[in-house]
Amino acid sequence: MTTTTAPPAVAPPSLRTGNVSRSRKFRDRLATIAMWAAFGAAALPLAFIVFYVVRAGMHLFSYDFLVTNIPIISSKPGPGMAPAVVGTLLITGAATLIAVPLGVMGAIYLNEYGKQSTLAKFIRLMTDVMSGVPSIVMGLFIYTIWVLRYGLSGFAGALALACLMLPIVVRTSEEILRLVPSALREASAALGARTWRTTVRIVLPAALPGIVSGAMLAVARAAGETAPLLFTIGIVSKPNTKLFGSNTALSAQIFRNAQVPFPAAQDRAWAAALTLILLVFLLTIAARLITARFARK
Repeated sequence: MTTTTAPPAVAPPSLRTGNVSRSRKFRDRLATIAMWAAFGAAALPLAFIVFYVVRAGMHLFSYDFLVTNIPIISSKPGPGMAPAVVGTLLITGAATLIAVPLGVMGAIYLNEYGKQSTLAKFIRLMTDVMSGVPSIVMGLFIYTIWVLRYGLSGFAGALALACLMLPIVVRTSEEILRLVPSALREASAALGARTWRTTVRIVLPAALPGIVSGAMLAVARAAGETAPLLFTIGIVSKPNTKLFGSNTALSAQIFRNAQVPFPAAQDRAWAAALTLILLVFLLTIAARLITARFARK
């Protein structure tokens, strides 16, 4: 008994590479050029700003600049910016500890429990409103409810920055939680797991890389904010490692030194701007490494 083999399948002419019409190739190339042009238009201003800041601040930026106290006399040449570096890390870190847990828990409620309830819709509305509030309003709000009663402190600045970070963390975390497939939740529920256990053991690990990325976006915005800190943290010339008490930050020092007419102060402002860019860049790299590690797991 002989067996016959079917002839190999041949793709229709319309699917063969050689038969792609010239108009389709032209549209494909045109779309590729437009995509790269849009990327260049978005990246060019950023590259120009970074280049200008590096060129203006590099001659003063050094190890001494990071560890030397701020000169009391603004016209005095030379480094440093150690109190502002310490204050930025302290205030931003405290704001992160306040905003990120609250934001993630709020996103969990909105996506896993509240869904389309009246309370959930109200929280989403208030989150969108907070996202559009100018940063100076947040600073005045904390100044009214905290500074007038307890005085200027790094903690007051952390509260102001946390108010700015909270809506970003909530909205980004909620969107990431929505991307987790519902089949994972259904499979966990079919095995008898409660909602909170499913959220902790299944949903959060799957969404953790995106949540970390969203949190770092909020941290990057908070680290560069100036207006809320002008009303809340005060000013110091020596490092203050305590959260309570007057403090300073890189963004505040950039604002103050850029206003005075002395070249030495303006040089410190450029070097502080370069330090802030490098700090945000290092935090972003750290977040990417953490995200990649959890993604592999």
